[in-house]
Amino acid sequence: MQSIKKLFAPIDMTVGKPWKNLVIFTVPMLIGNVFQQLYSTVDAIIVGRYVGDNALAAIGSTISVLFFIFALFIGIASGAGIMVSQYFGAKRREELSYTIGTCITMITIVAVVITVLGPLVTRPLLQLLNTPDAIMDWAVSYINILLWGILGVAHYNILTGILRGMGDSFAPLVYLIVANVLSMALDLLFVPVFGWGVAGAAIATVIAQFVSSFLCIRRLMKMRDVFDMELKHLIPKKEYIVPMLRLGIPTGISQAVFSLAMVIVQSLINSFGALVIACNVIVMRIDGFVMMPIFAFSTAIMVFTGQNVGAGKMDRVKQGERQCTFLALGTSVVLVAGILLLSKPIARLFTGTEEIVDMSARFLMILALGYIAMAYSQVLWGIIRGAGDTITPMWMTFISVAIRVPAAYLLVYLMGTPDALFISMTITWVSGTLFAVMAYRRGRWRSMGIIKRDAAEA
Repeated sequence: MQSIKKLFAPIDMTVGKPWKNLVIFTVPMLIGNVFQQLYSTVDAIIVGRYVGDNALAAIGSTISVLFFIFALFIGIASGAGIMVSQYFGAKRREELSYTIGTCITMITIVAVVITVLGPLVTRPLLQLLNTPDAIMDWAVSYINILLWGILGVAHYNILTGILRGMGDSFAPLVYLIVANVLSMALDLLFVPVFGWGVAGAAIATVIAQFVSSFLCIRRLMKMRDVFDMELKHLIPKKEYIVPMLRLGIPTGISQAVFSLAMVIVQSLINSFGALVIACNVIVMRIDGFVMMPIFAFSTAIMVFTGQNVGAGKMDRVKQGERQCTFLALGTSVVLVAGILLLSKPIARLFTGTEEIVDMSARFLMILALGYIAMAYSQVLWGIIRGAGDTITPMWMTFISVAIRVPAAYLLVYLMGTPDALFISMTITWVSGTLFAVMAYRRGRWRSMGIIKRDAAEA
């Protein structure tokens, strides 16, 4: 029983060996990401097999709309997570309590507004995106059901961000597994058995997210030794709303801009025909597994930095940067080596067409250097965000998009081959790493913490 309680206990990253804290925090996130990938795959298989290709296309057509909506929640969650980690590290119980309460209230209000207004603009938005008439009704039905149940989805994402900010990555893993297993079971019940089609898949997702959000709230209610949750803490206060938005909105904007750039580049990929599109799907699926540890380490060092900046232990931030860089680069090198050696056998799991297999392997070789550069840059951006500077990463996202899109079009024009698309991606990642090094060494992030100390405390 004690060992189980220890697993669920928040990790105080202001003490102990930095690398050990980072590994303990990162491993549950990696397992959770694998489960999320597995769920996405199974969900697509169930809808595609039991309803048909048009149903699968209907769900796919909603991704860009949903991503823009969720960018707002991602932003608020990011801002709240940074504030929670810094107040937790500083042992500021009162401020931590108000931050968590304010975040819950804010996200509830935003979710209710989207629930009411969202369905009114769903069809016009999908028409604006040239969604085919054959799948329009399914797409509208799917996205509206998710919007009606967005309160559960929003609370789950925000509350897991709060838990991670306090160093608890194990509870979010357990609740993610519960949500994914429940959703897959309900998919099998609602889609093939009840015959609810696309709507059944959406309902399954909403129910699972409400269950997992309830578990998150229940978990928070048991953490009274860390913070308080009374009615007064749920009343939003300006001194907590402003920094939360200041920290969160830039992250949300970055996510939206990045998504827009992907949509623009996708049109180039489509111009090369079905074989290249199929190759891109394979490469992106493999890419997802390489990126998972990179982003997990980035989140881990962000929480680590937030807690130690809050505690005023800047020397530990430097130690964490060295050790997290070693872990992230080491993991990336091993994964990249494995992919380069096994790229063709892995590609053959998706297709029996040798031309697609060879092309996919070639594209992955082009991206190899970029993955290693990306691992280093994400560690540095994680530190910068964790310290409270989310504006610089936002501007760097704009610059990266300004490089990626023109580079893709220019190289395609000059080379005339799909290789140009992946060369432009590698160029963007490497240049982004240079920007991250410059921003990190400039050191502006060191003075961006939200904890203001008096002379005696300093």
